Amino acid sequence: MSGLRLLVVEGNVAAARERAIASGGTAAGLSYADLLRRLAPDATVDICYPADPGSNLPGVADLAAYDGVAITGSALNIYDGGPAIEPQVALVRDAFQAGTPMFGSCWGLQVATVAAGGTVRANPKGREIGIARRIVPTAAGRDHPLLAGRPAAYDAICVHLDEVETMPAGMTVLAGNAVSDVQAAEIRHGNGVFWGVQYHPEYTFREIAAVMRRYGPVMVTGGFVHDAAELQAVIAQYDALDAAPGDTALAWRLGVDGEVLDPAARNREIGNWLAHLVRPARAVSGKAETALFKNP
Repeated sequence: MSGLRLLVVEGNVAAARERAIASGGTAAGLSYADLLRRLAPDATVDICYPADPGSNLPGVADLAAYDGVAITGSALNIYDGGPAIEPQVALVRDAFQAGTPMFGSCWGLQVATVAAGGTVRANPKGREIGIARRIVPTAAGRDHPLLAGRPAAYDAICVHLDEVETMPAGMTVLAGNAVSDVQAAEIRHGNGVFWGVQYHPEYTFREIAAVMRRYGPVMVTGGFVHDAAELQAVIAQYDALDAAPGDTALAWRLGVDGEVLDPAARNREIGNWLAHLVRPARAVSGKAETALFKNP
């Protein structure tokens, strides 16, 4: 049997991808694809850009030919609607119809929620950024393979304002914390299964530092730091920890432990998706070699 065939759905418009690169980060689709290739060296990974006008998008038959679909984060707010958002919701509905296993971080969870009939809102508790603290699995989550290997409470890199408001039929909440009741979930809808999290298991410390650069004034007005100088100091610490993850003093100052420091632990949910949902589904389906969707 050949290697896995995976599709990454980039959630951002082109301008947002450019801002990510300019701030010292990486375009979400590219970084997600790189991580999937590291976690699954046998995989062929394609990227599609449904937020871009005129983008070539896969249909149900194309999606059915993939072994898994991963949806990135995004700077968009799904309740705004519009031409950058509606094609993404339609694509995820098609993936549910195709029965292809899906995973999503942050925006990915929100798009899957709406595609399955739920709603998303701006969190009345405000933004969560940097490290999501004390994420606790629910009774269902403690035995769910998405969270296999996670302790009774854990932290994760995050950035989000929005959260699940109304759960769709078929959603099982797997973890939550004091900021958001839905930090991890499974959605069964149509022919498909989606696993997702509200945080970013794909992020590095460098990436969250870049996010903080982009947010700038929001970090001050949101009360995360007192002023721009303090923000720059925090960003410098995250960049330094990315360069020297073994710096225990720096990790202590930022309040991060092995669940965030260790890449294998940090990426755990994506690895679990590949191991416990994608590969078993591939083995059962015995998919034939087909011509896959390609961007022009």
